Amino acid sequence: MSNRLINEKSPYLLQHAHNPVDWYPWSDAAFARAKAENRPVFLSIGYATCHWCHVMEKESFEDEETARYLNETFICIKVDREERPDIDAVYMNLCQMLIGSGGWPLTIFMTPNKKPFFASTYLPKRNRFGRTGLIELCKKIKETWRSERQKVMEAAETISTKLADTFIFSPAEQTDASLLDQAYNEIRPTFDSRFGGFSPAPKFPMPHRLLFLMRYYHQSGNEKALEMVKKTLITMRLGGIWDHVGFGFHRYATDKKWLLPHFEKMLYDQALISMAYLEIFQITRDSFFSQTAKEIFTYVIGEMTSEQGAFFAAQDADSEGEEGKFFTWTTEKFRQVLGEEEAKFWKKIFNLSPDGNFFEEATGQKTGTNILHLTKPLVQWANELEIEEKQFLLKWKTARKKLYQQRQHRIHPFKDDKILTDWNGLMIASLALASRVLDIPAYIKVAEKTANFILTKMQDDSGGLWHRFRDNEAAVKPHANDYAFFIWGLLHLYQAAFNPTYLHHAIRLQNRMLDDYWDTENGGFFLSAKTDTELPIRPKELYDGATPSANSVSLFNLMCLSRLSGEVKWENKAKDLVRSFAGTVKIYPAAYTHFLSSLYFALGREGEVVITGKEDAADTREMLSSLNGRFAPNQVVLFKSDKNKNELAEVAEFTVNLQPVKGKATAYVCADLSCSQPTNDVRKMLELIRSNEKIP
Repeated sequence: MSNRLINEKSPYLLQHAHNPVDWYPWSDAAFARAKAENRPVFLSIGYATCHWCHVMEKESFEDEETARYLNETFICIKVDREERPDIDAVYMNLCQMLIGSGGWPLTIFMTPNKKPFFASTYLPKRNRFGRTGLIELCKKIKETWRSERQKVMEAAETISTKLADTFIFSPAEQTDASLLDQAYNEIRPTFDSRFGGFSPAPKFPMPHRLLFLMRYYHQSGNEKALEMVKKTLITMRLGGIWDHVGFGFHRYATDKKWLLPHFEKMLYDQALISMAYLEIFQITRDSFFSQTAKEIFTYVIGEMTSEQGAFFAAQDADSEGEEGKFFTWTTEKFRQVLGEEEAKFWKKIFNLSPDGNFFEEATGQKTGTNILHLTKPLVQWANELEIEEKQFLLKWKTARKKLYQQRQHRIHPFKDDKILTDWNGLMIASLALASRVLDIPAYIKVAEKTANFILTKMQDDSGGLWHRFRDNEAAVKPHANDYAFFIWGLLHLYQAAFNPTYLHHAIRLQNRMLDDYWDTENGGFFLSAKTDTELPIRPKELYDGATPSANSVSLFNLMCLSRLSGEVKWENKAKDLVRSFAGTVKIYPAAYTHFLSSLYFALGREGEVVITGKEDAADTREMLSSLNGRFAPNQVVLFKSDKNKNELAEVAEFTVNLQPVKGKATAYVCADLSCSQPTNDVRKMLELIRSNEKIP
């Protein structure tokens, strides 16, 4: 048995291709049939590694009885939110508007004209514990559609009007650093001083909030802001949300202690969380943070990379029909792998017990298996046990390798192997940052290979981007996130590799994004292109959720392009973008922390540093290394050599007359459209930069 989804490329849609539900992909054909037969539409949105999506499929979509009710009542449409974030944005806003929360699977009932009248998330097959069942809903809606259709249509019209209002933002003229103070004061009371993170369970990593707090610390010197970041990143790394055997972060923790995760691993989490660890390392120089970042990259490069060099989207939480089975350990299996003596030693440190510490979320019952986690860093354990630190860490490295090799023989969770332009852009940015901060050139090579894959395999004939690549096919119309995140990656990559080609592409794609996505009436970027007319509402996003919004990232991109190119037009467009959203941001700035991080960059005066010199000379490397080692979030760096000077001049004309002095590596520190006297002295260069660091 198969349905229409069998012809799709999305792994999520293919997971449902053999359901008895008569699924359509989102298509004109589906809505044409709904109109012709005058039937409502059942829209189900999820993604391939979503645990509760699997639960609802197993319980309802694979069930003949439920499928019969769905097929008799609705035209059924299945959407992969990762392929179609524009559809998800519209109907997730609806869900939050109607019930005050959202999540996946997202369940929408709507008219044949795409106007919704009901929203929910996971639904059981039958009524259960106060939650309405899907079958009961089918019966009720079938009868209501038959007897009171006009009321349903009128309600849908009213809801659609209110939904459109959720994508309208308030402008404001004046924006200054006081917004940073306001956001900090809103965040501070939500911080969990005992376990780190923000608010009660469930706990999400929220890297955009951590990145903002580091910028706030940089501006204000507020040690509490820095302490929030350190505490959160330390406890996350110690907890079960971190995969201690295979590395990488799971999506979120269901408890306040970071112990019990939802086990799926998302590419965007690895990219954004690693950025936070890299930046806190710049501030603290604590190798605990740099080592965590390197281990994230070990996981991503080793397990989430295609043969062509791009990155897969996600890894599932479930294997063999059970969440977390791949990642958890019984004490007996732990002993078999490590041996009696070693298992006894590590069992205490990683908190394993015979009855287990992994609770099944739905029942609250222990499963008899364990999630490895620490209560303190391994270095502290070494000190307490009076074992030399290097020897202790080598001992764990050996044990971890045995556990990892045994785990590789288990049935692996499903891997969503589609390649998304936007998420790959985030990973390029993080790897490029890592290559500079950690001085590991290999990361540049990985990032460049990914960028070149997108530029060669995921561009259409007009030079625009595609959103998704899978099975040798680039497809799915791009969204603003694809442009914003990939441009962000290119800008980071330029400042790691200093190849002006990446600046050329960033400028070209930013122009394309302005043409296709800019709101010419109200400012800011729509999520969907001007040619996309499939949705009843054209969504525009500002809230920074699991990933930052395209508008938040684009504010940084526009300012960065202005400083790297010397072209004021980019800064003027950035000012237009800020003006478009400032009124909304002022209401509750803590909801827009990545936007505030970009605003901090826009308000700052650190400007740009141009290094001129010989490409591989020791004095050039010393200057660049001194810049890379410090936390300077408002700083951009250009490098000019005889090899790249002509290509660089094409995108940064102001660098033409900047020459090495005395044949040595020379720094020009520029701010507010003027550059300082050149210097060959690293200390002098850093003094000039520090004088510009604070927002006036």
